Amino acid sequence: MLEPGSAVARVLARLEELYVIGGGLGANRIGYSSEEDEAHRLARGWMEQAGLDVSVDAAGNLIGRHPAGSAAWTGSHLDSVPNGGRYDGALGVVAGIEAVERAGHGAVVAFRDEERGCAGSRALTERPDSYVELHVEQGPVLAAGSAPLGVVTGIAGVARGEFELEGRPGHAGTVPMAGREDALVSAAELVLRVRDAALGIEGAVATVGRLEVDPGALNVIPGRAVVSVDARAPDTERFERLIGALGLEPTYRVEPAAMDAELRALLCRELGSRGLPVVELSSGAGHDAGILAAKGIPSAMLFVRSLNGGASHSPEELSSDEDVALGVEVLTAALRR
Repeated sequence: MLEPGSAVARVLARLEELYVIGGGLGANRIGYSSEEDEAHRLARGWMEQAGLDVSVDAAGNLIGRHPAGSAAWTGSHLDSVPNGGRYDGALGVVAGIEAVERAGHGAVVAFRDEERGCAGSRALTERPDSYVELHVEQGPVLAAGSAPLGVVTGIAGVARGEFELEGRPGHAGTVPMAGREDALVSAAELVLRVRDAALGIEGAVATVGRLEVDPGALNVIPGRAVVSVDARAPDTERFERLIGALGLEPTYRVEPAAMDAELRALLCRELGSRGLPVVELSSGAGHDAGILAAKGIPSAMLFVRSLNGGASHSPEELSSDEDVALGVEVLTAALRR
C-alpha cells in the first residue's frame, strides 16, 4: 500500500483532482475550454510547489523549469475527450512534475489541446535537448505480456479520407433486388475491403468510423453513401502500402514518427536494471511526442500498462497504482541521465 505522503500518492491524488473538473461522467476537459484552463491553473500551482519556474507560451502551453537546468523535458497534455479517462495525458503531466523535482533538473510541459490535433505541441517554438513522455498505453499489449511498462518504438502515421459512392435511389418495395444500384451495399463491400487491406499489412489498422447515407429514409434505396476511413501504420513503408491498398486520397495526413534510438535504449536499460520485462511496441495513437520528433527533437515515450482490456478515452480507463509508481521511478531515472 502506498504511503499517504509519498510522491506517487501525491500523483494519484492530483489525478483525482483533475478528473473531477467539469463534473459528469469521466474526464471532461476539452482543449481551450474553461475546464482545461482550470486544469492548467492546478498544474501551475503544483509546479510552483515543486520549486519550478513557471511560464506560459503564446499557444498557452504551461512550462515548469527547474532552476538547476531545464534542457531535458517531459510532460504531456491536460485536455481530454468528452467522458474521457483518468490517466490519458494527465498522468504524464503530474508524474512529470514529480520526476523533475526528484531528478533535480529538467522541465515539464502541459501541452494545450492534444486530443483535437496536438495544437499546443505543433505551436511550440522552443527546442529542448530531449523530450520523454510518460503515458498510459491505451491498449492491451503490455497486459497480455505481463509487462508493467513498455518502450515505444514509434508513433503510427495517420491518414484520413472519404469515399463517395453513388447508386440509384428507388422505392424499397417496388424495385426488384436484381435491378438495384444500392449505394449502401457498395459501401458495405468497401468496409470489408478496408478491413482486409489492413489485415494484409502487419501492424496496420484501418477503421470506418462514420457512414453517411442519403437520403436516409427507411423506405428508400440509398442513392449515395459516404464512407470515412482512418488508416494507420507504424512506419513509412507500411504507411504508404496501406494508403495505396486502400486507394485512399487523404484529406488529413500525419507521417509516422520514429522515437530516438538513444533514448529508447536508455529506457530499456532502466527497465532491465529493475528486473522488469523489456517490451518495445509501436503506438497506434497520436501523441505530442510524435509532433516533437517530427520537429527533429530527440523524443521517447514510456507506456504504463493499461488494464480493463486496454480501455481508454473512457471512464473505464485503468492502470494500477504500482505500475504508475514504476513509471514515475523510471521517468525520474531517465531525466537524471
